[in-house]
Amino acid sequence: MSGTRGETRRAILEGALRAVPFDGWSDDALSAGMEAAVRAGIDPVSVRSAFPGGAKQLLQFFMAEADREMVAQATALGLNQGPVRERISGIVRLRLEILGPHKESIRRALTLQLLPGRAPSAMRGLYHTVDAIWRTAGDSSTDFNFYSKRGLLAAVYASTLLHWLDDASDDCAETWEFLERRIAHTLRIGKAKRRAEKLLCRFPSPLPALTRLRYGRQSRGGA
Repeated sequence: MSGTRGETRRAILEGALRAVPFDGWSDDALSAGMEAAVRAGIDPVSVRSAFPGGAKQLLQFFMAEADREMVAQATALGLNQGPVRERISGIVRLRLEILGPHKESIRRALTLQLLPGRAPSAMRGLYHTVDAIWRTAGDSSTDFNFYSKRGLLAAVYASTLLHWLDDASDDCAETWEFLERRIAHTLRIGKAKRRAEKLLCRFPSPLPALTRLRYGRQSRGGA
């Protein structure tokens, strides 16, 4: 049996996810996934070459797959419609529901990403997720708001993810309430920031005056 590289990787990931809760995102888990893929009839050569970066690349693929599925489902469910607050909360909730069957694997991933040298990879993964959420929600900003929106949502998503991991309430009801509170708070911060920016635009720039104070005094002192 042969397939595309993506199909081969998904088959390996499916097998590895059964081992990750016990072995973590390790070479042992990757080996278990590869063995499962070969048993399923996938060409062994394709299996061996699927993840040249090892278990680290397997984890990156897992997160990318979760993002891909989130975007597809959110679009199909119409979560890219309506008020911004509802769009964002709906897509974040969907992202966590997709991860629902793999809570222990997520916990293992966070533990791994806390190790020295792993922070840049963790930040890239978080950025890709919040960027996918904003793009799915219809964000088309290209100015400074592009970065501020993603920075604010990264804080919301990360804190909600940690809350979700320890949530034992029915249907994660406590997490969804927490998410709504965080989004409401973040939107208030965003509105206050925009009001402050508009107010500052009404005043002349202090730079010329400050320049005169700095260099004018120096000139008079040297005369």
